[in-house]
Order: sequence, then C-alpha cells, then structure tokens
Amino acid sequence: MAGARQGKRESGNGKGARILIVEARFYEEIADALLAGAMRALNEAKASVDRVSMPGSLEIPPAIAIAVDAARRKRRPYDGVVALGCVIRGETIHFEIVSQQSARGLMELSVARGLPIGNGIITVENEAQAFARARMDEQDKGGDAARAALALVALKQRLGRR
Repeated sequence: MAGARQGKRESGNGKGARILIVEARFYEEIADALLAGAMRALNEAKASVDRVSMPGSLEIPPAIAIAVDAARRKRRPYDGVVALGCVIRGETIHFEIVSQQSARGLMELSVARGLPIGNGIITVENEAQAFARARMDEQDKGGDAARAALALVALKQRLGRR
C-alpha cells in the first residue's frame, strides 16, 4: 500500500476571498482538528470566513446549497466553500452511503454551479486514521481542503478576467 502523498501544499492566491466552511460535528475532536487546519490556511490567505455546523457529513451538500443561495440573495456571495467532516467505517453499509453520497453531492454542486469547493470529508477505517489525517502536524486534510478551495477560487478569478 502506498504511503501518503507528500506533494507541495500550495494554493492559489485567493487573497481576500469570502469562504464558507460547512463542517460536520459528528466526531467533535476530529472536527476540531480539521477546522484548525482549514482556518490556518484561510487565515494565511487573508480570506474572510463564515462557518456553518451540521450534525453529519450527509447534511453538508444541502447546507452548502442553502447557505450559498441565501448569500447570493443578500448580494454577498461566497467565492468558495470548504466542506469538513469525517466518516468512519462501521459494521453496516452506512459508511458507503454517507461517503459516496456526500462526495457525489459536493461534486454535483461544484460542477453545476461553478462553485469552488474543497472536499475535506475524510473517509477512514478507524479513529486513529482519522486523527492522523485531521491533525495539522500530520496530514492536515482540513488545510488541504481549504487550499484546494482557494486554488479553485483563484482559477475562477483568473479565467473570469479573460
């Protein structure tokens, strides 16, 4: 089995971007670790951040749609979104449903709406893997999701100027 990718962790500029974080709080400590990484990356980019918490990862895509629509109606649209959550395999097929459907929902929203979304919903076998992926001093998947969203925001801004 291959080890974790150790590529560069650069994002697009995204400076001053308005970013929405939608996080699942089902696993509180893991959620805190993912959020810490995302906030560090967004603060470094000097992005402004709003945050919405949901009970679980399946609620993230509809929460994004609701929040993005509300922000547009108020003429304060978000430039991008960071989705944060954790799905740990259990003894039933619920893991497959939640992991696949949350990812599908995020991809559909992103492509259909041209909405930059960084997917930081981690899917793991156990709690130890979750913490290893979530902690900033380890794999920092929250930070990676924020940097991915910022890179997409920067791409959209760059191509939109042409």
